[in-house]
Amino acid sequence: MEASTTIEESSNGWKSHWELLLAIAILFAMLTLEYGFDYVPAFPFSLIIYGSAYLLAGYNVLYLAWRKAIRADFFNEFFLMSVATIGAFAIGSYSEGVAVMAFYSIGEWFQDAAVDKAKRSIKALLDIRPDQVTVLRADGAQTVNPKEVKTGETIQVKPGEKVALDGELLSEKASFNTAALTGESKPDTKGKGESIYAGMINLNTVAVVRVTSLYQDSKLSKILEMVQDATARKSQTQLFISRFAKVYTPIVFALALLVCFVPYFFVETYVFTTWFYRALVFLVISCPCALVVSIPLGYFGGIGLASRNGILFKGSNFLDVMTNVNAIVMDKTGTLTEGIFKVGEVVAEGIDKQELLSLTAALESQSTHPIGIAVVEHVGKDTIKDVSATNVEEITGHGLKGTVLGKQVLAGNTKLMKKFSISYPHEIDAIVYSIVVIAVDKKYAGHIIVADKIKEDAAQAIAQMHTMGIKTVMLSGDKTAVVKEVASTLSIDEAYGDLLPEGKVEKVQALKDSGMRIAFVGDGVNDAPVVALADAGIAMGGLGSDATIETADIVIQNDQPSKIVTAIKVGKLTKKIVWQNIILAMTVKILVLGLGAGGIANLWEAVIADVGVALLAILNAVRIQRIKL
Repeated sequence: MEASTTIEESSNGWKSHWELLLAIAILFAMLTLEYGFDYVPAFPFSLIIYGSAYLLAGYNVLYLAWRKAIRADFFNEFFLMSVATIGAFAIGSYSEGVAVMAFYSIGEWFQDAAVDKAKRSIKALLDIRPDQVTVLRADGAQTVNPKEVKTGETIQVKPGEKVALDGELLSEKASFNTAALTGESKPDTKGKGESIYAGMINLNTVAVVRVTSLYQDSKLSKILEMVQDATARKSQTQLFISRFAKVYTPIVFALALLVCFVPYFFVETYVFTTWFYRALVFLVISCPCALVVSIPLGYFGGIGLASRNGILFKGSNFLDVMTNVNAIVMDKTGTLTEGIFKVGEVVAEGIDKQELLSLTAALESQSTHPIGIAVVEHVGKDTIKDVSATNVEEITGHGLKGTVLGKQVLAGNTKLMKKFSISYPHEIDAIVYSIVVIAVDKKYAGHIIVADKIKEDAAQAIAQMHTMGIKTVMLSGDKTAVVKEVASTLSIDEAYGDLLPEGKVEKVQALKDSGMRIAFVGDGVNDAPVVALADAGIAMGGLGSDATIETADIVIQNDQPSKIVTAIKVGKLTKKIVWQNIILAMTVKILVLGLGAGGIANLWEAVIADVGVALLAILNAVRIQRIKL
């Protein structure tokens, strides 16, 4: 019996509850007459009254049992309940037969409500795409459905509105709430030219955005698809329980038959109805509904909890994988560092520091190299708007040469200085980070250190991984010296630089061959092969490439390394709750099965035990959705 089938089929029939409530009312009235006034209607009136209540309470169960029976599927909870209750009617235990069906249906009612809530909470969390958008066209502003907007068109987002489509900000500046994508509600200020994603909420000013992706291709649409697909992908625990139920249920049927007939050969005063009744008790308590519903519900809750923390698991199976990971392999740029070069230290010699920066920025403004862009951004375009560079020449692999304010300026690496026979302090050669060496009028004038800033929570994340006993490894295509420096700063166990994509694959494969369970975290296109190779591939979804996000098993939406630890915690918490439910259900069932076979427990006690265990398991599974990490 597949857990997902049980959920899907059982949730189709309990949408209206008046029939069940009426059945319970009839049962309560009949029990009051029987035990309060010592009055039992004569046959066949008692059969008609109880039979009506039975059908009102259990027609859904009977229908599903029949549907499965015609497909030769007899070993399921619906068929089990039908046999047990019809058997109770056959021996005249009408009230107990109705009670078993009514309480079972109440349990299904609660199960369906819990499952629906879990599904709704996941969908509501992410499916926040607005159904209209303001498009700025030649004939004025138009309000249309986002599906009608084409790439290249311009949309307007007012304060308080949700962004409907991915795009590029055309306004100078705007602040957004990115909680739907990242799990972080703090404002994120974007500047002109930066990427804006569907699901963000504009906070304080009218924003104009040029659309870069169609509605169905937006990052939020892809996230929603990931989460919807995730609920269909089963974990190893779910698969185990599904296989277990297929074996467990026929065994229970066989044991029930043995309970009914074997005593005939050993008991002198064998009474068929007595042992048949005990077999019915055995069948009722053996119903595996608590397992097959509460377990997938626990995983739904785990996926929802992760989503609220800005982590998207593409399948519940990856929740289990993260609990077994003992090595985290990470890319450097964009994963542990921000992926954006920033000016760190400025050293000037024989020249004012601000003048050095101004001359260098004017020259670098003619370049598209990331390091040059970082220098220009540090100085500010407004500062150099009246300072222009002429006769600019790019010397491949070395740097730039040009004239600024009548002075000959060189800006590049040490090879550029050597090329023009300009002496410079030799300690510069020992600097591991990227460096811009500047010469003015053929004389060394200073240097600028440009580095990729380490993310704020990177050190905390690595420390927590070590606390969990997880080995940390960093792989990067950057210079080995830079990689070693970052690794030393963060206390990473192993680090390797100057790696091509195939080099990263070799390193990860070697770790796997040594028996390690690996999660790889990356963000670039070159990381996609390694993400696919790892036991769990994790993509940084904010700045990450589409190829890596598509390949990854887990997506971290806000690019924070600390979310890797959160993903592990969610996996372990989910697994803990699921196994609590398994142990609880099996312990109670084994106990009451023994009592039922020995004639100590009756049908009332069996159904209360079964429904009680199911409700406790459901409540325990639902609890995960409210936990704060």
